[in-house]
Amino acid sequence: MSTRRVTRPPAERSKLKNVALFSADDDAVPSTVALDKITLPSTQPRRYFDKEAMQSLVESVKKDGILQPLLVRPVGDKYELVAGERRYRAAQEVGLSEVPVTVRAMSDEQAVQYALTENLQREDLNPVEEVEGILQLLAIKLGTDREAVISLLNKLAKVKRGLADNVVRPEEQLLVEEVFAAIGRLSPESFRTHRLPLLNLPGDILEALRSGSIEYTKAKEIAKLDSESERTALLEEAIARSLSLSQIRERVKAGKPAKETEELQNRFDTTIKQIKKSSVWKNPKKRKKLESLLAQMEALIAGED
Repeated sequence: MSTRRVTRPPAERSKLKNVALFSADDDAVPSTVALDKITLPSTQPRRYFDKEAMQSLVESVKKDGILQPLLVRPVGDKYELVAGERRYRAAQEVGLSEVPVTVRAMSDEQAVQYALTENLQREDLNPVEEVEGILQLLAIKLGTDREAVISLLNKLAKVKRGLADNVVRPEEQLLVEEVFAAIGRLSPESFRTHRLPLLNLPGDILEALRSGSIEYTKAKEIAKLDSESERTALLEEAIARSLSLSQIRERVKAGKPAKETEELQNRFDTTIKQIKKSSVWKNPKKRKKLESLLAQMEALIAGED
């Protein structure tokens, strides 16, 4: 790596709230490194970048270069990007051969925590990426997988409500609370009740949320449609025409009567089949009642003319 120094901007750690990733005397000085020496991590809390904002950054880099160093960590003979992916991509598009960086040795846990927290506090992640990033951070902290993290959060909720005893180890509960305190946006329970349900949305809805194509409130409303074809059509229309939430609600409501009618027809068919096979015909009183009900249905049909 080049030893040429660049003017140091305010330390990245000043942007973090309640996250002590580095010691107070950590004073890594930025240098420059060849862009092709920097690799992207396999897991990134942010996958979508606004096209207009990115183009604006590209123009800025063309004019002034990279003003704020990227944060990287040494991995083998290369450097893995920790923070600054937008600047990294802008440098690639502009064709820079080297960029200013600050190098810090970090564990996997520290790198993910820093990347997630930096993104949460600088440019809010969309809801889906926020959920996935927090689950990823908790999984690293707890040394487990995402499914186990979700299970633990559900157990913690039961303990809080007095519905279960001794099902969560104190150290696990402490780690969970520390992560949410560091992020500073959500409590474990609000995350469990208001964010985790996002992952149950249909795949096409999730992808639209990930890409920033539609707002969460609109996506939730569209997801109420059980018919995949109707849902896809409304999702595409909502994005293409920028439908308001009230417009989406009207379309969802209009789609429900058709579904209810189909369910009623199926129920009617099932009942008729059951009646034909039933012993109700052997009971004079019940047979008389069936005759009366049949007459009512015939009258309803006749009334349509």
